[in-house]
Amino acid sequence: MNLNEATEENLTYIFEKLQDQLQVVNAAVLDPTGYDLRFYDDIKEIYEYVDGNSKLSVKEMDALISELGRLKVESKK
Repeated sequence: MNLNEATEENLTYIFEKLQDQLQVVNAAVLDPTGYDLRFYDDIKEIYEYVDGNSKLSVKEMDALISELGRLKVESKK
């Protein structure tokens, strides 16, 4: 899969992986339909950070989820 392209399919893939890696219980938090593709590069950057770190602290996970939440709010504007 080529994640360099900003597509809905890639966004869905990224969020599925983030849900697993960030151990998100409430999947609605990371529902890809709530995000605009104009933020794809930011979301992909978060994904690459998470994917490249085998152990994230709870604080890091919270910060990343908060940033994704901010992007979701911005997507609604």
